[in-house]
Amino acid sequence: MTQQRPFNFSAGPAALPEAVLQRVAEDMLSWRGCGMGVMEMSHRGKEFKLIADQAQRDLRQLLAVPEHFHILFMQGGALAHNAIVPMNLAQRGGSGKVDVVVSGSWSAKSAAEARKYADVQVVAQGADAQGRYTEIPSPSSWQLRRDTAYVHVCSNETIDGLEMHELPDLAALGCHAPLVVDFSSHVASRRIDWSRIGLAFGGAQKNIGPAGLTLVIVREDLLGHASATCPSALNYEAVAKAESMFNTPPTFGIYVAGLVFEWLLAQQYRGLSGLAAVEQRNIDKAALLYEALDASPLFESRVAVAARSRMNIPFFLKAQRASDALYETFLTGAQERGLLQLKGHKSAGGLRASLYNAMPIEGVQALVRYLKEFELQYG
Repeated sequence: MTQQRPFNFSAGPAALPEAVLQRVAEDMLSWRGCGMGVMEMSHRGKEFKLIADQAQRDLRQLLAVPEHFHILFMQGGALAHNAIVPMNLAQRGGSGKVDVVVSGSWSAKSAAEARKYADVQVVAQGADAQGRYTEIPSPSSWQLRRDTAYVHVCSNETIDGLEMHELPDLAALGCHAPLVVDFSSHVASRRIDWSRIGLAFGGAQKNIGPAGLTLVIVREDLLGHASATCPSALNYEAVAKAESMFNTPPTFGIYVAGLVFEWLLAQQYRGLSGLAAVEQRNIDKAALLYEALDASPLFESRVAVAARSRMNIPFFLKAQRASDALYETFLTGAQERGLLQLKGHKSAGGLRASLYNAMPIEGVQALVRYLKEFELQYG
């Protein structure tokens, strides 16, 4: 790859594949010569139906989504679906109960939002005495209720940099409720075991496309349980019946996501193709940066090795050297080298590199070179 643009490590909205951006530019004024750009099309017209249908087919193929799951293209982002999910599922079975595993900042938000609509129990709390999230509680320690309507997990915590590398098998834990997964920040970065999932949702703006599109993939038997007060446009059953056209969907977001799905399916890496290639490249990218951090005299990762995210890697100056001034010096130097958006989340501080699918391995190599250069000067 020839470096033409800076490497964007933003946690979201995040970098898109350059090849996809070029396609978008080519289609901007007239999609396939039809005389309209995608943003100008009717969502019920034949042109957009072609786009939406192909995007759904490609996503189903990419993630190997079984036929008894519905793929919904919605809006609101993952934060809104922390309310929309309990509106749709909390009354399933009549219990009104929701169990939440709090493994980081986002699942903590999920628990707080769901409390407005359900009887929420935090069945595992991952924060340490300092309020930091560095490990994911073992499923064997989760205090699950037998009559819970569903169990919620965030399988990748963007802010704290923790990832569930294997989804829990609730049945093996004696729980027969469906697992609901917020997979916003690592969807399409790895293969998924759908046998363990009832519903998965996520905002598109990290690995899939522009902000505004939200993916919901829901098992068929979980439709039809919405509360009486759930708005019709947020009722998963209504949206599924209307094939995501109950109201005007985020048409441009769906179009760009479709191009990303096509790009992902075409990926080749180390003799692998499609999602397997994408996953292996993500493994290699993360390993490259973690190896540099583990060997560093100046920087450190604070996440337990078994829980380290491949997508979002927070890192910090070691305590004896940490200062706001040195962080600013690092960020200024990174900007000068075309390494963008490395500042940590405001609630966590430090630094963070997000290595989403669109980040080439060359970008991680450039960051590692800068880390070593910085260590020589300030270590």
